[in-house]
Amino acid sequence: MHAYRLVKGPGREPAGEVTERAGKIAMGKPSIAVLPFSNMSGDPEQEYFADGISEDIITGLSKLRWFFVIARNSSFGYKGKAVDVKRAARELGVRYVLEGSVRKSGNRVRITAQLVDAATGNHVWADRYDGDLADIFSLQDEITMKVVAAIEPRLLEAEAIRSQNRSPEDLGAWDMVMQANSLFWRMTKAEAERAISILRQAVARYPEYGPAYSMLAYSLLVSGYLGWELAEADTTQAAALAARAAELDDSDPWAHLALGFSAFVMRQTDQAVEECRRALGLNPNFAAAHGYLGWALAFDGRSEEAITHLERAMLMSPQDPQNAIFTTGLAAAHYLAGRFSEAVSLSRKALQLRYGFTPGHRIYVASLVQSGKTDEAREALSRLKELHPDLSIAWIERHVPYTAAAMAKFVEGMRKAGLE
Repeated sequence: MHAYRLVKGPGREPAGEVTERAGKIAMGKPSIAVLPFSNMSGDPEQEYFADGISEDIITGLSKLRWFFVIARNSSFGYKGKAVDVKRAARELGVRYVLEGSVRKSGNRVRITAQLVDAATGNHVWADRYDGDLADIFSLQDEITMKVVAAIEPRLLEAEAIRSQNRSPEDLGAWDMVMQANSLFWRMTKAEAERAISILRQAVARYPEYGPAYSMLAYSLLVSGYLGWELAEADTTQAAALAARAAELDDSDPWAHLALGFSAFVMRQTDQAVEECRRALGLNPNFAAAHGYLGWALAFDGRSEEAITHLERAMLMSPQDPQNAIFTTGLAAAHYLAGRFSEAVSLSRKALQLRYGFTPGHRIYVASLVQSGKTDEAREALSRLKELHPDLSIAWIERHVPYTAAAMAKFVEGMRKAGLE
């Protein structure tokens, strides 16, 4: 798939692109326009900064495969004008509009942004950012990253709400994926099962729609990691689904993330790292790809690089329901680097986020004993065995995808705590 881009003035588009757009909108993808941010400072020099922020956000959003993003040439037709959001959306043929402003005071600048559902006039998201103009390009990059990372989940949530009250039989491909997406990220076993069922229907009904394959693969893998479901046959199926998603659309970062995740589960660590890096090459603002890249690096003992990516994932998406996984990855990275006290603190935080996540319990046990807290470690191991009665060293060596040197360090901790 290629991002749909307008190249004429507002409300006009070449005939060839009309045909392309019509075919894609049949799948239901929404579109978004980023209007040029207003310069509220009265300083002509800030005009370039405001335009740069707008253009960078357009570029960042265009890397998200979930949405059509109207090109700069069209949205900048509204620069310097008093804009009625509903009218602009109608003229550009979009569902959502992002608008904002830049205000300078001394050497400080404040950027505000708000995302509007043009059909209802409701605000989907709004935020403001303050920064120092000493390094204007660094600030521009930081604001772009934060805005793009914040907008994606809010748009997906808004789209899911649109499809909530409709049965799967009445939904198109896009709507089915959005309904499943909304259910899955509530992060309960029952709702994950419903989401996977909808995604299986979407794959059957729309066999050429790549996002259904990548989301189904990803949902199966995350479900397995959370302990809900994932037999070995499901791992193989997830890898095949991810491969099919990439075959249908090799520029879909979710497809490459799913390929990376499935490779990690199958102990193909180098391939997992390569696919996660490819996902980030397609979308540098992809928080989950940073997180699972960090996870794979942590399990390979590449602690410092892992920590960089895991911390970036949580900075970009601080409310992400996957942060229990990423925090556990941070704990593992510190453990393997010999920083056991930090690992204890981080694994406790992971368990506060998601008590039932057994990998968090495992690294907590190992970290406690290696930091000299043997009695606490044995108590923690007892609690872990209540969640995972058949846990053993042999089970870990078979199922937990540490590479050889990292596995030896981890198993050492578990043996010290009393696991056989």
